[in-house]
Amino acid sequence: MASESGTIGGDAPAAGGLSWKALLAIAGALGLAYAPVIRRLADDWLHDENVSHGVFVPIVAGYIAWQERDKLLAAKWSPHWLGLAVILGAGLQLYVATLGVELFLARTALVFTIIGIVLYLGGFEVLKRLAFPLFLLFFMIPLPAVIYNQITFPLQLLASKLAEHSLDLVGIPVLREGNILETPNQRLSVVEACSGIRSLLSLSFLALVYGYFFEKKRWVRALLLAATVPIAIAANAFRVTLTGILGEYDKELAEGAFHLFEGWVVFVVALGLLVGFHRMLAWSLNLIGSRGRASGPPAK
Repeated sequence: MASESGTIGGDAPAAGGLSWKALLAIAGALGLAYAPVIRRLADDWLHDENVSHGVFVPIVAGYIAWQERDKLLAAKWSPHWLGLAVILGAGLQLYVATLGVELFLARTALVFTIIGIVLYLGGFEVLKRLAFPLFLLFFMIPLPAVIYNQITFPLQLLASKLAEHSLDLVGIPVLREGNILETPNQRLSVVEACSGIRSLLSLSFLALVYGYFFEKKRWVRALLLAATVPIAIAANAFRVTLTGILGEYDKELAEGAFHLFEGWVVFVVALGLLVGFHRMLAWSLNLIGSRGRASGPPAK
């Protein structure tokens, strides 16, 4: 029974009159209902490099939600029946996905269920405050194969073309056939793993998180997210070019552990470019603002 304070089970309230035990019970029920989905998803995080950043997504999203705890406690919790409809719809989605062995639908059903629970327990005001961390949860889910294949192949061709021109610029003869680069001493194949999709997905997630913590203007956050596309493409093309240059001197430098390490270094450089772009943008905005203040109001 609820105590006079409105908590469940008489415990100290966590939010909206709900006790921590009640919230833990809801989380436990969610975990049991989606246990196979969560287990398979975690396995992909550990073994699929395209979504290796996924293991950090719920941690970061949870941290951001925790940062909002004071505002959540102060918010007006108004349970909404539409949340129950979202939960039931997500449950139906999970059932259909299980019958059709469709992983993407099953995994997104998990996120929609969490959204439905938040809406049902707290209403739209609470949902609005948790909108960003809830949105981040979609980044922990691998893209469906039909979309993944539509993105990776054009990225492979683009990386190949850019690397071809770059190798020509540094004086290395190269012949390109599709995503295959032929140089005097080696044959480079720009496969799916070298398409840049990994960097693009991880960098997009980091751009959103970075923008949330270090930028208040929403349009600048959107610009940072958009900037990840050219940055990721340029960084990946540079990696392919660097592999081609190093492979001309020693083929072992273009393979194995060194090639993997090279990928990590290039990704860190791409992240640095993103931060540098933000700093340059902030400097430009400050400069424009200071000139506008210096000019003063127009003369009457």
